[in-house]
Amino acid sequence: MKPTLGFIGLGAMGAGMCRNLATKSGCEVLATDLDMNNVCALSSFGVIASSVSEIALRAEIVFLSLPSINEVEQVCLEQGLLAQPGPLKTIVDMSTSDLERTRKLAARLKEQGVQLIDAPVARSRAAAQSGTLLITVGAEQDQFDGLKPYLDCMGSDVVLCGPTGAGQVVKSMNNMVLINTVHALANAFAISEKAGVSKDQLAYVLGLGSAASFGLKLTGADYLAKDVFPEKMFSASYALKDLNLALALSASVRVDDDLTAVTAKKLKKAVDAGYGDNYYPVMYKVIANAV
Repeated sequence: MKPTLGFIGLGAMGAGMCRNLATKSGCEVLATDLDMNNVCALSSFGVIASSVSEIALRAEIVFLSLPSINEVEQVCLEQGLLAQPGPLKTIVDMSTSDLERTRKLAARLKEQGVQLIDAPVARSRAAAQSGTLLITVGAEQDQFDGLKPYLDCMGSDVVLCGPTGAGQVVKSMNNMVLINTVHALANAFAISEKAGVSKDQLAYVLGLGSAASFGLKLTGADYLAKDVFPEKMFSASYALKDLNLALALSASVRVDDDLTAVTAKKLKKAVDAGYGDNYYPVMYKVIANAV
């Protein structure tokens, strides 16, 4: 028989991930979120509205898509996921979380007979909806083999990166490189416009040359060139959180990362200027306007 699955956290990324898990896995999927309207919106796809305590009683594998390690620890240790005996064997943290705290939590859960797998996701909300995420996994080979059929429901590229924490390392570096790239692009767009070349023209030409990149394709013509930075996308506040995780990681291995430190300061300025909820390329505004 197929296991019952749980899913906690149906935000911008989690909603699409949970829907794909429910429609593709062939398993019963119980889900909960702080906003239960997010859960009800998936009822037509077979997702069953639940609670943390009910998920703990019924699910063998629970997937988490939460804002940070703080919420992951709260759900695992304080909100009932392990408060009572049940079939729970595996918790899969698909959030972008702190490396050392992830490893400490994994060790603590292991003492209670539950394995914690880190499997953070990369790419966009559209990729979460279409099931084409990149998922970087920290696990042993046998754990990975057992989980991969479920992760394949949510991602087109599911990669075992090493033991516990390795998925978080790779995800942190992925975001670090992307956000630093977008910082460079924001500088280029500001300089170009002030020098008399339109942002639309720059976006087009950069896309033809050696500066073409995923970051440019993602943020160039539709956002940086148009000076449009919507809310409810990957925000400046979240990007700053991710860069702080990368900086903590670089400090822990004693590698200076001046480049990321400068980008983090620029994002902090954007957040302090009131753009914390806007799509993170909004750092362009503090560059172009010298806020």
